[in-house]
Amino acid sequence: MAKILVTGGAGYIGSITATHLVARGHEVTVADDLSRGHRHNVPPERLRVVRLQDTAELATLLSGVDAVVHFAAYIAVGESAREPELYFSNNVGGTLSLFTAMAKNGVRRLVFSSTAAVYGNPQTIPIPDDAPFDPVSPYGETKAAIERMLRQLDQFRGLRSIALRYFNACGAEPWAGLGEEHEPETHLIPLLFRAIKTGEPIKIFGDDYPTPDGTCIRDYIHVSDLAEAHVAALDHLMSGGCSGAFNVGTGSGHSVLAVMHAVERITGKKVPFTIAPRREGDAAELVADSTRLRAALQWEPRRSDLVTIIRDAWDFFNR
Repeated sequence: MAKILVTGGAGYIGSITATHLVARGHEVTVADDLSRGHRHNVPPERLRVVRLQDTAELATLLSGVDAVVHFAAYIAVGESAREPELYFSNNVGGTLSLFTAMAKNGVRRLVFSSTAAVYGNPQTIPIPDDAPFDPVSPYGETKAAIERMLRQLDQFRGLRSIALRYFNACGAEPWAGLGEEHEPETHLIPLLFRAIKTGEPIKIFGDDYPTPDGTCIRDYIHVSDLAEAHVAALDHLMSGGCSGAFNVGTGSGHSVLAVMHAVERITGKKVPFTIAPRREGDAAELVADSTRLRAALQWEPRRSDLVTIIRDAWDFFNR
């Protein structure tokens, strides 16, 4: 059993990963300022409400901690384009504060929540882990900057880290009462559910991409599988493993319209929709090559078929 600090652990992926870590017997404390997370996602005895920029308070929480799993970040690509300073301040500045607090306490293990947005519009599909960074949004740039910082801290501070580059996290853990509750919501599946509930059409951004049906293709991974990747990364570091960075996905993609039609089949309800212009920065296809992750951490996605993803998300939506 290890003592783990989970930053951003009141959010969607953070809260579910914290639940998985507790189930494995780890002692988990959650640090979250609740600006984007939800108090009800964390048992009160586990939650510490703290801003990531409060280095002194973080240092107190890090006393005796064995490792950090770092989720705390703003994640909306569109918002990052409108308010880039907010994203650099929170994501990069807050993370630097965390690294400073970790150094003060001699904490040298970190699992970092990164993103496929570091790649921008990749030249190769599926995207390999060694594809060059070329982010097209301030959000992606913040995550790329932090990954670069981690490489330097590995060399000069002995901070061993695993960066997990997410593709499209989705699904829910309805048994735990945990799922997507973003506000504003930007993720496809809950937006499809919202369109069913309200009757207000969802906007499909672009139907003229070079894909079979003209809509964007993405690699959808169940949040439970994503949480298990974090557990595997932590196990790797706790057993003395070296630093690394890995894509976390299934290796296959689904178009926006394919996901919408799957939602209609599983819920038995039609989704009202309209076609809108493309969004700036949206790549036609983003699919992960997770070969290295599977080999290095013995991880496999087990719940990431569309039927399981949508059923779990629908159960949570209708809770």
